[in-house]
Amino acid sequence: MFLASLPRPLRLALYAVATAILLAMCLIPQQELPSAPMGDKIEHSIAWFVLTMTGLLLSHHRPRAIAAFAIAVGAAVELLQATMGFGRHGDWRDLMADTLGVVAALALYALVERLRRR
Repeated sequence: MFLASLPRPLRLALYAVATAILLAMCLIPQQELPSAPMGDKIEHSIAWFVLTMTGLLLSHHRPRAIAAFAIAVGAAVELLQATMGFGRHGDWRDLMADTLGVVAALALYALVERLRRR
């Protein structure tokens, strides 16, 4: 894959940017969030699917580490939202939605890898 062939420092920087964007969206004050027509849990699942898939495309040799990192980020976000204020609230159901997005990304990635190897 093209992205996985980039130099490691560049891949790490790209993933750090993706993570920073996600953190910013999750931690900015509630009133500054753009409105989205879908539900909060769907947004969480999609966001963590994208974060995980980005990590897998940048470093396909470490799927478990990428998944664990994404779930840890989700847990940290919920803890921060519960303690920071800004109209945000930590919710274990958001963490479950995050985890669902991670699992979906891993499943899709495994399916594509299996088909690619044939």
